[in-house]
Amino acid sequence: MRKHGRVDANHRDVVAALRQCGAFVQSLASIGNGCPDLIVAYHGRIFLIEVKTGAGKLTADEAAWVAEFERIGGVPVHIVRSAEDALRAVGAI
Repeated sequence: MRKHGRVDANHRDVVAALRQCGAFVQSLASIGNGCPDLIVAYHGRIFLIEVKTGAGKLTADEAAWVAEFERIGGVPVHIVRSAEDALRAVGAI
């Protein structure tokens, strides 16, 4: 497992779009180890978001983290590839 994560090229655009619609956004990207890139609060709900570029795929660590979290927590981790995907995931559009 990698200790520190990295951000994809579209990370800033996704964060900006979510904040523009009024969401609270905290980047978790530097945590690494498969942890999703963003935690987002919007209209009383919490969302976990993994940002990927158009062709980007989940790493093995990310896939394992998502599978375990969804299995135990029963909460989806949204994989988004654009600002529009992120807005759709939180119900802003």
